Amino acid sequence: MNTPKKRPLVAILSGAGISTDSGIPDYRGPDGLWRRDPEAEKLVTYTYYMSDPEIRRRSWRMRREGPALRARPNVAHEAVVRLEESGVPVRVITQNVDGLHQLAGMPERKVLELHGSARAVQCTRCKARSGMEAALERVAAGDPDPACEACGGILKSATVMFGEGLDPVVLGEAVAVTKACEVFIAVGTSLQVHPAASLAGLAADHGARLVIVNAEPTPYDDRADELVREPIGTALPALLERIAAG
Repeated sequence: MNTPKKRPLVAILSGAGISTDSGIPDYRGPDGLWRRDPEAEKLVTYTYYMSDPEIRRRSWRMRREGPALRARPNVAHEAVVRLEESGVPVRVITQNVDGLHQLAGMPERKVLELHGSARAVQCTRCKARSGMEAALERVAAGDPDPACEACGGILKSATVMFGEGLDPVVLGEAVAVTKACEVFIAVGTSLQVHPAASLAGLAADHGARLVIVNAEPTPYDDRADELVREPIGTALPALLERIAAG
């Protein structure tokens, strides 16, 4: 009797570039928001956010008016789901907070959100979590800086702001997946934001095939087994189909 061939574990580290086709801007790219408007970075910097009510009011307006919650998954997100449904073990490690991998159909347990989620809010005092939509309804109703309904503390999106550390549990799981995978694909990420960026090197150190799909050069290009510069919307589906076919 033939023993079924073991499928390789594929880890996919996704950055902002995978979501630009969904209408979500790349914050760090050549035309990214942080370069065009350095003041905007204050809206997602913890110290500014906690100390300045006007920054919080602007942040809530940005959340309400921004594209993240209205965005839909694109062909790249869908290609990742097809790979997982083909029977290949897949884990997504994402720097994005948009939740589009899950909306496309990836199981929650297979997505590690290094920088949290923009689809939830968290109290900075009691740590209670609730949905972002409910908080934005309060903003629309005239509360420009809604407080926690449980304890009155300051609410923020359940994302990791500048000045905050990553969740050690999520990061630990990401490191474990990176060390165990046989293929590591970094897609749409500049690989400049640590500790997420260092996962690419860690994967290579542990013998994984490293594939980088990104329009611009990254600090880890010299470690890659394959570099792909073509647009993500066409390049990633083709790459993942190749992997699914063995």
